[in-house]
Amino acid sequence: MLREDDEADHAHPHPHTHPRPHGSHRLTGAGETVTIEQKVLAKNDLLADRNRTWMTDRGVAAVNVMSSPGAGKTTLLERTITDLGGRRPVAVIEGDQETRLDADRIRRTGCAVVQVNTGAGCHLDAEMMRDALTALSPAEGSLLMVENVGNLVCPALFDLGERAKVVIISVTEGTDKPLKYPYMFAAADLILINKADLLPYVDFDVEQCARHARSVNPDVRVLTVSATTGEGLAHWYDWLAGQR
Repeated sequence: MLREDDEADHAHPHPHTHPRPHGSHRLTGAGETVTIEQKVLAKNDLLADRNRTWMTDRGVAAVNVMSSPGAGKTTLLERTITDLGGRRPVAVIEGDQETRLDADRIRRTGCAVVQVNTGAGCHLDAEMMRDALTALSPAEGSLLMVENVGNLVCPALFDLGERAKVVIISVTEGTDKPLKYPYMFAAADLILINKADLLPYVDFDVEQCARHARSVNPDVRVLTVSATTGEGLAHWYDWLAGQR
């Protein structure tokens, strides 16, 4: 379901399909499962390429922001939009399984936002992205922030047509997260270690986490930030400025 401002809800016109059948939908033949997954991902990649072309033609730079729940994605986006202070048009696509709570928080910053509810789905896909782009119609030259569903597995599999992928990990999570979820961290262009203001109170080794991340993604950039205090955010904003 896709929501924009206070307009009526728009029913999502297509069923959500996960590339790995599970539960009552599990297939017995391994070859069949792989074939279904390949078809789903191939269709998604085709739509993602169309999204990418559409945004490139308009100078829209989309950043796909991913993390586990509670890592601070929405707080970081709120702070980012406020601090950028109109230097560049910013729009947001909010992905959640239910509710429009995060979109309401973003809307209070004055930023254009569309909420996409995935229901039982654990990630956004390229078709949802296309529908959100149609509803949002970001201005030419915009920075488009996409807050994906809180999950460190599924969102990494689905290209949305974005320019870059950002993974947020908070210091309240385990230092070894990059090793436990290697596909997500291997796909990242940037890793933000958030909630740095809590480092004195938690057992988290920033340097060790960065080493783990680079063991699966040698070229990834890692920044330590606090969306609450503003620590390190200047480097984040510099990185965003380069996404054009």
